[in-house]
Amino acid sequence: MLKKITILLAAALLVFSSGNSFCATDPSLAIEKQGAFAVGGTVIEAREKYNPLKPVPEAQTLHGDHANVNYQIPVNSKKHPLIFLHGAGQSMRTWQTTPDGRDGFQNIFLRAGYPIYLIDQPRRGDAGRATVPGKIEAKPDEQFWFGQFRLGIWPDFYKGSQFPQNRESLNQFFRQMTPNTAPFDSRLVADSLAALSKKIGPSVLVTHSQGGGPGWLTGIQSPNIKAIVSYEPGSGFVFPEGEVPAPIANASAMSPLTANAVPLKQFKVLTNIPIVIYYGDNIPTHPVNEPHKDYWRAARQMAQHFADAVNRHGGDATVVDLPSLGLKGNTHFPFSDKNNYTVADIMQQWLKEKKVD
Repeated sequence: MLKKITILLAAALLVFSSGNSFCATDPSLAIEKQGAFAVGGTVIEAREKYNPLKPVPEAQTLHGDHANVNYQIPVNSKKHPLIFLHGAGQSMRTWQTTPDGRDGFQNIFLRAGYPIYLIDQPRRGDAGRATVPGKIEAKPDEQFWFGQFRLGIWPDFYKGSQFPQNRESLNQFFRQMTPNTAPFDSRLVADSLAALSKKIGPSVLVTHSQGGGPGWLTGIQSPNIKAIVSYEPGSGFVFPEGEVPAPIANASAMSPLTANAVPLKQFKVLTNIPIVIYYGDNIPTHPVNEPHKDYWRAARQMAQHFADAVNRHGGDATVVDLPSLGLKGNTHFPFSDKNNYTVADIMQQWLKEKKVD
């Protein structure tokens, strides 16, 4: 593991020193094609003939449970598009502009020549139309998420945090959160991503947090997913039947952290593609009483179990701690922290190394 981290760091430093790294002063973008569409989803069919004088639900249809996709393809684009899936309480806004108004991964990777597909998963954001009932509560919870997303312990940021520490940035961050309109369904999300990859062809899936679980299922389901980059997956890890680790106890109210079983034949599909998992800072290596930190200790530990299982079956999975590469202070959102250009450089070097750029 140390050897792999050293190689990654050396490669990243090579990119920086060669003058080929991402830069906030990159020139304007030239976009060849852009648009939006829905993908996946289901339809509740009418059960009787429609009467416009009596428009009862039983006589009408309902299209829902689809994903919403916004895409941009730059001029002279690279071969493999990047599909970006958000995490819990988020939408495609995660990848667009940072809370302090800088370029997010959308523009950073567009400038590098990658076609970009941003997702609002089923029952979230602009894909809120659901085919099952849901309930949205106006429940104050932002101090919890400040801690759970490892910005700090309210009201204090962690020392050296890479989150932009001013009132307006925090205001923008809280306002980018958005609720589920109906229950979260990881397989429904995976179905929509598989439908997207079938539509656009060979591509790389980039997930965040809760999106990690649907990401593994998509990799199993779709032969067009050629690599997976996962930022801070915190749930939904999959293992072969009979190899699921014991739940990992932690100090969080959401404990213990459990994993899911899939047939070995399905799991081994993940051994055919390269996988990298990135975690930020302020994650302890041993149990602690602070629940937010301890939750991520458990998630980081389960991620290593997952990578070990992939590699044990002949695959190529690596877990990378950004602090081990010299990047200090990253939150649960390293792709929108103040050093996100450096984070992007490291990801792009990995894509080049695995020949999926």
